[in-house]
Amino acid sequence: MDPYSDQNSKKQSSSDKKAKAEETALPVHSAETSSTERAVPETLKPEPQAEEPRMPPPEPSEEEQKETDPELIEHLTDLRKQLIKSVVVFIVFFIAVFSTINLWFPYVTRGYKLIVLSPLEVISFYTTISAAMAFGLSVPFVCHFLWQFVKPGLTQKEGRFLSLYSPAILILFVGGLAFGYYVVNPLSYNFLVKLGKINFDVMITAKEYARFLLMTTMPIGLLFELPIVALFLSAIGILTSETMKKVRKWSYVALAVVSALITPPDFLSQLIILIPMIALYEASIFIVMKTEKRLVPEAEAS
Repeated sequence: MDPYSDQNSKKQSSSDKKAKAEETALPVHSAETSSTERAVPETLKPEPQAEEPRMPPPEPSEEEQKETDPELIEHLTDLRKQLIKSVVVFIVFFIAVFSTINLWFPYVTRGYKLIVLSPLEVISFYTTISAAMAFGLSVPFVCHFLWQFVKPGLTQKEGRFLSLYSPAILILFVGGLAFGYYVVNPLSYNFLVKLGKINFDVMITAKEYARFLLMTTMPIGLLFELPIVALFLSAIGILTSETMKKVRKWSYVALAVVSALITPPDFLSQLIILIPMIALYEASIFIVMKTEKRLVPEAEAS
């Protein structure tokens, strides 16, 4: 007889009881659900529906775009018309100047002896001078065309300012060109040529002279618009005479930097430009002060 047989039988009986208790503890509905799932045929199960691809929204046609924003189309059409007019005027003046270049040539070169290094440089010189002169002659017409375009979108104050001072804008630009042509260009040219003759045989090409001529005329014409810019900023309330007085020293420094950038790299040319620029800045302060004094009684009366 095995002395441990009774104990093993007891252990087996206790384990059998635990297994039966766990089987009875299982939920009944699991068996039912498994049986129902088996009972349902696969053909009756709902098939997963594929998602339909989302189509992008249709783009609006040209007619719909015109209907949604007619004002923008009208402005762009008007701008295109004014630009076409400006280009046509420039081309007409360019052809007229280029065809009569021999009449303008002595005034452009001032009798200086110039050389050309290639046949194409002759055409380049004539084209550059003709384009510059055509631009200067077409400026009044271009300003008039641009005025017609921007006038409907300006406020009453801005429109009145531009209508009053548009002649002054042209006069100052022409005055700047004349100052550069009659004063800055000959003085700086003669100074640089004499300085070069000390150690070099100076020969000026037509291309470089045209570049030098434009450098000493066109930027000066734009700088002479300083009083108009100051008046405009004062008219819209951005700039005052007191502000201009406070930043006078820094303004002089800025003018000196600008004059150094737009003129030939010599002290004489920079000084010739800087002196009238300082005078124009002081004149701008005076004009802005007079304008402010005139506007004060009008504001009190209203």
